[in-house]
Amino acid sequence: MNKTELLGRWTKQKSEELYGIKNWGAGYFSISENGEVLVNPYKDKSAAVSIMDIISGVLERGLEMPVLLRFENLLDSQISFLNNSFNEAMKTLNYQGVYRGVYPIKVNQQQQVIEEVTKFGQRYHHGLEVGSKAELVAALSLLKDKEACLICNGYKDEEFIDLCLYAIKMGFNCFFVIEIPGELDTLLERSKALGINPNIGIRIKLAAKAGGHWTDSGGDRSIFGLNVSQVITMVDTLKERNMLDSLKLLHYHLGSQIPNIRDIRSAVLEATRVYAELVKEGAPMGYLDLGGGLAVDYDGSNTNYTNSRNYSVEEYCTDIVEAVMSTLDSSNIPHPVIITESGRTTVAYYSVLLFNVLDVEKLEEYEMPDQLDDSVSEQIRNLFDVNKNLTLKNIQECYNDALYYRDEIRDMFKHGRISLRERAFSEKIFWNTINSIAKEKQKLKNAPPDLEDLESAIADIYYCNFSVFQSIPDSWAIDQLFPIMPVHRLLELPKRNAVIADITCDCDGKIDRFIDLHDVRTTLPLHEMKNGDDYYLGVFLVGAYQETLGDLHNLFGDTNVVSVRINPDGNYDLVKEIHGDSVADVLSYVEFDPKDMLVRFRETAEDSIREGYINATERREIMRAYDNGLRGYTYYER
Repeated sequence: MNKTELLGRWTKQKSEELYGIKNWGAGYFSISENGEVLVNPYKDKSAAVSIMDIISGVLERGLEMPVLLRFENLLDSQISFLNNSFNEAMKTLNYQGVYRGVYPIKVNQQQQVIEEVTKFGQRYHHGLEVGSKAELVAALSLLKDKEACLICNGYKDEEFIDLCLYAIKMGFNCFFVIEIPGELDTLLERSKALGINPNIGIRIKLAAKAGGHWTDSGGDRSIFGLNVSQVITMVDTLKERNMLDSLKLLHYHLGSQIPNIRDIRSAVLEATRVYAELVKEGAPMGYLDLGGGLAVDYDGSNTNYTNSRNYSVEEYCTDIVEAVMSTLDSSNIPHPVIITESGRTTVAYYSVLLFNVLDVEKLEEYEMPDQLDDSVSEQIRNLFDVNKNLTLKNIQECYNDALYYRDEIRDMFKHGRISLRERAFSEKIFWNTINSIAKEKQKLKNAPPDLEDLESAIADIYYCNFSVFQSIPDSWAIDQLFPIMPVHRLLELPKRNAVIADITCDCDGKIDRFIDLHDVRTTLPLHEMKNGDDYYLGVFLVGAYQETLGDLHNLFGDTNVVSVRINPDGNYDLVKEIHGDSVADVLSYVEFDPKDMLVRFRETAEDSIREGYINATERREIMRAYDNGLRGYTYYER
């Protein structure tokens, strides 16, 4: 290796900078000395485990890609981190109340996730939040800690209300949160009928609003919650019925993924003022539920950008505690139990989606002749001249000319004035020109605006074994950015700029926006594919919402799921395997009966024998293939 090669050698530090893993990884993810992504719930190097080692273990057990890895220790660590941060802030500021976190089931409703939240959260009395009857039924089957809070949001019918009341009777610390005025009368009627006093909360509409994707959760016109006039009416109703002593909790929800700490603090101050006034009205209160909003720094930029946050978890906790104290201390009102519904930050780090690359489409540079035959049309000749005369000085002019002549040639083809072979030759000239312009553009300090996104136009397409719509639907639906990177070969220079395509038959089944510290990238640097070698990519921080929101686009079902426990000595255990949906599974979801389908296809095959298309032996092989197809994984199998 000569000196130039040595100086230009790719290192793990360069990969760390390129993919930003130190910025978004929160200490859980890093790169090893041999260029593989490591995961470590203990945030030190002693127990780090290579994701490639886990992939090997998964494949040896017969599971195919794509696979969703759930690291149960990361969930444990995040629950501890949130609770300890609040407890430390309260201790430092001499706060006289306590913190009680609750996990909103809607963020990830999978049974394993909720079970582990209740298990790991029990030592902190970390509870659950539900927004539907089904979620309440799920919560009551898993929540054992009677000191934990069970917050009941959402629209509630009598059956929902009765179940909540019975939970109170059983000793659960369960709260009815009144979302709309009409709920109160039904609640009081059912409470009287069953002879059970409810714990009542009010969800208020704040004037404060926040930035980010979900701004409509707050503000005067938010869907759920009571305005201040309705709050006073409710207080008066409770006084008339001698039930004001049941009003114990105030709740609001500002939104999800709130990037700016000022918006959070402003909402807390406003809500605490309402809380203080309810105490003055004679309500016992005691609980202040600040809802969700604690953001995840998906891009690692530590800014108030939509996919980031400009504060740390510790700062979030401190600002909340200070804001509550500053309002209540001036009125000599006791400090309440502070509740937050921080689901996203609890489970986002918990899950990593892994998939393999199936194929790559590259925009190749074509070999061009030195000159053209006299028979070549004038427009193709002009396009050829643009390619030959390209310089740094005329780069914009050549770009404009290339587009003009390409469009002219395509129009000539539509009118039958050139052949398909001639058009194919012109396309080669055009894309060679665009490639050359992209290379020359890199020499410019300030590229012309028309050329800014040129890299995405010539990017490779990496076809990957997964469905965007099933596994990371927010990437498609709301342009949510997730960290994506190779999980190995990180000591090699990634020479290709790529966009990622899934295996659905949909032009939206792609990812062409990627995290960047200062902006959004339109391509992702990836490595050249090696013949015969698998290449694995990981999508990180996908634990929140993605499993719940995933759909059956093209009938791609749930992926294989493997739960991993990392031990302090650096070993790991695959503690649970959940096989992904089979073809028969997803067909049954859309009202097909796999048994009936098998019978129908068998009849069709028998008709083909009678009609002379196949014989009985061939029918047997065909039926075996059809049956295997029903049983198979919905994704690409080896």
